[in-house]
Amino acid sequence: MKFNRLTFTLTLMLVATIVANAQQRRNVTSGYNTLVYEYESVDTRPQFPGGETGLINFINETREYPYNAYRNHIQGRVLCSFIVGTDGKLFDIQVIRSSGNESLDREAMRVISKMPRWVVGKVGNTKVNVRCVLPIAFRL
Repeated sequence: MKFNRLTFTLTLMLVATIVANAQQRRNVTSGYNTLVYEYESVDTRPQFPGGETGLINFINETREYPYNAYRNHIQGRVLCSFIVGTDGKLFDIQVIRSSGNESLDREAMRVISKMPRWVVGKVGNTKVNVRCVLPIAFRL
């Protein structure tokens, strides 16, 4: 169990580093006609209530292995993006790198959609929309 959590944490840190290097403090525009900041470009980053430990626990408690994927020993990792709004709600949940299995992709999106409100990101003292990237792993 600790190995899975360590692997998840290291993967999350790696993805955050890759996104930071690729975006270089760049703002993007969402399809919602609102300004959306990249995770690394804000002064105060959005955070799951309870921090990384709370996030890992939530994912492990909420994630349900799809029956057919479990039965056929299918494993994978789904890379999802979402926006943490100025009210802490998550929206624009997308799969940006599929696991190769549609049922795992759908389950990853379901888990993210069930998340409670996050602590919002800020630029200065202003609450802003922030795009986050999160891997959801499915291992047997």
